[in-house]
Amino acid sequence: MATALRPASPAAGYLLRPLSDIEEPSHGFTQKLKLAAYKRHSSSCKIRVRASSKDLNIVEIPNRWYNLVADLALKPPPALHPKTHKPLKFEDLSPLFPDELIKQEVSNDRFIDIPDEVIDVYKLWRPTPLIRARRLEKLIDTPARIYYKYEGTSPAGSHKPNTALPQVWYNAQQGVKNVVTETGAGQWGSSLAFACSLFGLNCEVWQVRVSYDQKPYRKLMMQTWGAKVHPSPSGVTDAGRKILETDPSSPGSLGIAISEAVEVAATHADTKYCLGSVLNHVLLHQTIIGEECLKQMEAVGETPDMIIGCTGGGSNFAGLAFPFIREKLKGKINPIIRAVEPAACPSLTKGIYTYDYGDTAGMTPLLKMHTLGHDFVPDPIHAGGLRYHGMAPLISHVYELGFMEAVAIPQTECFQAALQFARTEGLIPAPEPTHAIAATIREALHCKETGERKVILMAMCGHGHFDLTAYEKYLQGDMVDLSYSSEKVQASLAAVPQVIP
Repeated sequence: MATALRPASPAAGYLLRPLSDIEEPSHGFTQKLKLAAYKRHSSSCKIRVRASSKDLNIVEIPNRWYNLVADLALKPPPALHPKTHKPLKFEDLSPLFPDELIKQEVSNDRFIDIPDEVIDVYKLWRPTPLIRARRLEKLIDTPARIYYKYEGTSPAGSHKPNTALPQVWYNAQQGVKNVVTETGAGQWGSSLAFACSLFGLNCEVWQVRVSYDQKPYRKLMMQTWGAKVHPSPSGVTDAGRKILETDPSSPGSLGIAISEAVEVAATHADTKYCLGSVLNHVLLHQTIIGEECLKQMEAVGETPDMIIGCTGGGSNFAGLAFPFIREKLKGKINPIIRAVEPAACPSLTKGIYTYDYGDTAGMTPLLKMHTLGHDFVPDPIHAGGLRYHGMAPLISHVYELGFMEAVAIPQTECFQAALQFARTEGLIPAPEPTHAIAATIREALHCKETGERKVILMAMCGHGHFDLTAYEKYLQGDMVDLSYSSEKVQASLAAVPQVIP
């Protein structure tokens, strides 16, 4: 079948798509232009997704999400009721989530079908490109081959719509009219606002105060898609007012913002809560990234030796890594899988593995996870999406099982890596994936020393077009490294509930 080139976005280059998918033009000259564009750019396409001559079509959008729990011999510990400390029942989650999402949260099924209506919207930007970072390789003179899976082609500019769309769709199917959520850097809030605008729901967002101030255009994005946005902590909720009474200048945290959104959902029968990371059903939806990438890596004839992604709550990392962990468990591949977190909020590398609340006020279920304590308020680093006190329970469990490793990197090294990436690959990364870029460059330089020709696969979860004030700080020399305070962490960990399993 002949193929034509569809621009996924100006930054993403071109993806191969069958000509039969293109509307038949009313004038033959238009068709000639399209064919000319195909011939002119076909060679560059192979840099993006180099398919064999036997099968030149792009990979199909997956029609199922993958649930890693099904393939784990040792299942993760259950979530507990915040008051009774007993395993959660279905009805305990009903005030917050629609039925289908609760079923997905506790499912042991290996695969879950993606609704056709969700796939139809995914087609706006999926599949996302897998790109070989040839110019970055040349800059650092490494024998390693670096690939990145780029999720910045979505309307919101990140991976977050992968779960925003199904969450809103399932709520709409149950007749829910209003959803509430928290957001850090605004990637999740803008994604939920986008999804709500498509499926006709009202959206209300609590954005962490420091990010609300640092990233005004994310707020405007949310408002453009119809959302109502509050800085958090706010005077709208009891949880927010209590924080402000204690610290009127609080920079906020994801834990505080979650408390505010959960409070509103729990006290309004017509409102449900949506979460952008941490929980199993969120990580499940993100596996569309890794499922696509497995096919793309196969198409270019490569197998990753190392997979690297940033972690805050963990959805982007899990989305890429979990399908590869499945293949690792089958014995088909054996990559090192490395999570990268900010030095100022190192839940995996410095936290403890125990039951803790997912929010600051203690309203959410108790989750067995790596945590710095639910009272911990991270310093105001620019990677607002990584300022969370805990790690997704399923990632924490996988980490405890030894299927992955973790490192923490300070933000100045991350932004230095981001400049190297932007000045070679052309894409300006969001502050969050700069952590993955920094770790990738570290590994590629190590390969330069050893001569190893490793294949490194990196999660590039979004662009930084609305984060340029962070780049301004770095370029002007005003950015400093913020590390977590041991004293602050110890005080926070002292408040972690004592749970007897």
